[in-house]
Formats: sequence, structure tokens, C-alpha cells
Amino acid sequence: MSSPASSPSAPPDTGTRHITATILLACLGVFVSYLPVVGVSVALPVMQQALDASTEGLQWITDAFILPTAALLLTCGMVGDLYGRKKTYLAGLALFCLGCLVCLTAGSVVQVCVGQALTGIGTAALLPSTLALIGHVIPDPRKRARAIALWTAALGLGLSLGPVVNGVIVAHTSWRWIFLPSLVLAVLTAVLGAVVLTDSRAERERHLDIPGQLLAVVAITGLVYGVIEGGSSGWSSAQVVIAFVAAALGAAGFVVVELRSACPMLDMRLFKSSAFSGAALVMAVTLFAQVGLVFALSEYFGLVHHASTLDIGIRLIAINGFTVVLGPLVGRLMNRATPGLLLVTGLVIGGIGALLMNAFQAGTSTGEAALVIGVLGIGIALAMAPITTIAMDAVPHRLGGTAAAANSALRQIGSALGPAVFGVILTHRTLATLPGHLASSGLSPADQGQVSGLVSNVGIQAGAFLHLKTPASTGQAQAAYGASFTDALHTCALVGGIGMLVAAVIAVALIGIRPARSPQTAPEATAHPASAAS
Repeated sequence: MSSPASSPSAPPDTGTRHITATILLACLGVFVSYLPVVGVSVALPVMQQALDASTEGLQWITDAFILPTAALLLTCGMVGDLYGRKKTYLAGLALFCLGCLVCLTAGSVVQVCVGQALTGIGTAALLPSTLALIGHVIPDPRKRARAIALWTAALGLGLSLGPVVNGVIVAHTSWRWIFLPSLVLAVLTAVLGAVVLTDSRAERERHLDIPGQLLAVVAITGLVYGVIEGGSSGWSSAQVVIAFVAAALGAAGFVVVELRSACPMLDMRLFKSSAFSGAALVMAVTLFAQVGLVFALSEYFGLVHHASTLDIGIRLIAINGFTVVLGPLVGRLMNRATPGLLLVTGLVIGGIGALLMNAFQAGTSTGEAALVIGVLGIGIALAMAPITTIAMDAVPHRLGGTAAAANSALRQIGSALGPAVFGVILTHRTLATLPGHLASSGLSPADQGQVSGLVSNVGIQAGAFLHLKTPASTGQAQAAYGASFTDALHTCALVGGIGMLVAAVIAVALIGIRPARSPQTAPEATAHPASAAS
């Protein structure tokens, strides 16, 4: 059925060169898959003008990538366990390349969403396979923690460089070319992976869980669709109510099916582990806040500060840049201190950084904004690697692929809800506060009505391009719009900051500030309820 290298019982190749090459290719895979994530977000103002997209359309451009990633992660983790992690890794890169090609030729929001969806499916295959490849060649938990820290740093590097690279591209050519670097890197990584990687599969027989996959898609898509459409069509509209009902029924059905399945896509017994459950929940909340704030800040800098795509990328680089800079240090600290302590510290610092954004005003300088964003970035850097390590170490080694897929699935569900929820907040708060700011701006009632009508009917992005009869009235209108949008950003900051602080409380309650595990403790030997999941 497979070659010896990919048989379930084949021991990992523990040669130093092979381990190093596997870690490098795992890092390259996650770097490539995350390079366009924030990069696309910072290009949204330019894409909005080029494609005449609404706020809802911009949300779908972001979520078109994240939704299939979240919905298919668990299945891709199972496919990797069943047919081979290397094969899944290479298939993910191939789909990612196809998605980039579709976006490179896009002339509409719909085509961009299709391309984003294809890259999202590719990412769904890459995330669990890269972590599983690392877990296969590095069974020792201490060494694996350092490798996961490098993996997290590579993810952060993709998130950090994407905005800057895309900013340079948009400054000199069409926005479509922002997908070219990802395409080239994905092709090169696939060639290296095909030559260097050794395949591996799960140690136990697994089968595809089709009912579970279908129900997961219904639950995740229904939830995100309901949030996005609720912001534009109204929360009581028929399609929104149907979406939320479908999401609830899909989620309930998923749990029932997974509990009864002989080979579940997500073994619900894993959640008997308080550490695994805590890490999964904290991961979802943290990514919700992180990606949601990136979406909101990208819009704020682009629409209120009128910053270029490159300027937006530079201003946001600290959110993920510190993950790269501090990654090696965090990896060493996890072996000397307590992963739970690092996690809680990072969440508290990140929450404070998000709350400090309430001091932002329409005229806040780049330096002031960078300091606050830097605090958020340091918090995220301290939290991300411990979350992943805690989740991976909370289950027996043989379930590493399942844990990796579940961990990544919660990451992407949080990432999908971030832009959806924060986009709704931006729209509603801007429209709610705009009349008051216009009334105090000195504009005539006729001009106030013109501005309110334009922003309400066309979309909140229209407020950045207001042109009234005189330069003075245009300036007054834009100042009122900037103040309204900043009020909306403050609400986003409150939601994100409080969310991260709540996640810190959850981490203390479910994970705890535990002493570091002994290096001699093998993962399989750890007493854990999740071990029953096999």
C-alpha cells in the first residue's frame, strides 16, 4: 500500500541532517502559507478602489481564505495521517500555487475570493502536515518545543514580511502582483520538499470521516456567514437567522457524530484534557483578537491616515514581527520556565496593548501608534509558541497529528471570526457616531445629510474620499469621518483587549502555571485522559 518510508510502523529518520531539513521545510511551508494573510489585509484599501468593493466584500476577501482553512484543517490532518504527511504537504503547496494564479488574473471580488479559497484549502493541508512532520522526527518534548518555536517564528515572519513586500509591490505596480512572491516561493518549496522529505503516516489505522467533515463545514460557514451578513442585512433577516440555526445544528451534530464515530476526525475525548481544552480555547480567542485588530488597524491607517499600502505594512509589522525576533528566546524560555506562565504573561501584555489603542485619535502620530502596536506584538510573541507547545504536549505522541490539526482549526476559526466581527463593529459604530460628529463639525445641514447619505449607502470606505463644494467643508467632513471611524476602532480595541485578558484567565484556570516537564518524560508516558482517545 505504501513504501517503507511511509508505513505506519516506520521509525523516524533521526539523522541530524534529515531532522534539520524537515524543520526547515516545515518552517518554509508555514511561512509561504501565511505570507499573503496580513499582506492582503493591508492592500484592502487599494483593492477596494480598484474593484469597487464594499465593506462586506472586503470581509469576504479575507474570510474566503480563512474559512476553508478552518473548515478543512481537521480533514487534512486525517488525510495526512492516512495517506502520508509528505503527500499532504505537497498537495497543499500545489493548491496554494493554483490559488495564487487565480488571484494574479483577478478582475473582480468574486475571482479574488475564489483564489483566496484555493490558497486557504492549500493552507489547511500545510498547517497540520508541517507540525506532524516535526513531531514525527522529534519525539523528545524539549527538542520539539524548540522546533515549534521556530515554526511559530516562521509563521510570524510570513505575517510580518507580507505587508512590507506587498506595500512595495503596490507602490510600483498593480495589486494583483502581490500574489507572485507567494507563488514563486511555494513552487521552490514544493520542489525541495519532493526531493528531501521522508513520508510518514499515523501509527494506527484511520478512515475519512465524511459526516463529520460536512457538519464542520456547515457549522463554521454558517457562523461566519451569519456574522458578516448580519452586519449588512440585519440580525433578524431570514438568511442570517437560517445561517445561525444551521451553524448551531451543525455544531451539535458534529459533536454527536464525532462521539459515536469509530474513527472520528476530531476525537472529542481529547478535550478531557484541561490543558488541551484551555490551549484550544485560548488559541481561538487570541487569533480572533489578533487578526481582527489587524483588519481594523489596516482600515484605520488606510482610510483615516490615508497611508499607502507600504506605510500600513510598516506600521503593523510589530504585531507579528516580535514573534520572529523573540521566537528563539521564547523557545529557550519554555525549557527553563513554565509554558503556562509565558502564555499568561503574553496574554496580559497583549491585552494591555490592545486596550491602549483607545488612546488613538484621528491625528495620532506614527511613532505613538508604533509604541502601542509594539506592546501588542510583544504579548502575542510571548503567547503563540507556548499555546502550540502546550496543545501538542497535552496528548500522547501518537495523536500529534490530530492535536496539530485541532490546534490549527481553532486558530483559523478565531481568525475567520476576527475580520467578520470587527468589520461589523467598524460599520455600525462609524455609522452610529457619524451624525454627532457631523453636527459639531460646523457643516451645514445639507452637507451633513449629503455625507451621512453617502457613507450609509455606499459604505464606510466612501468617507475617506469625500469631496464637497469647498475645500473647507471637505476638510470638516473628513475630520468628522475620521473621528467617527476612530470611535469604532476604540470599540474594536476594547473587544480585542478584553478578549485577550479573558483568555489569560482561562489559561490560568484550565492550563495553570505548571512547572516545566522533565526532559526524560516521554509524551506517551504522560498520564492523561486524552490517551484514551486512541
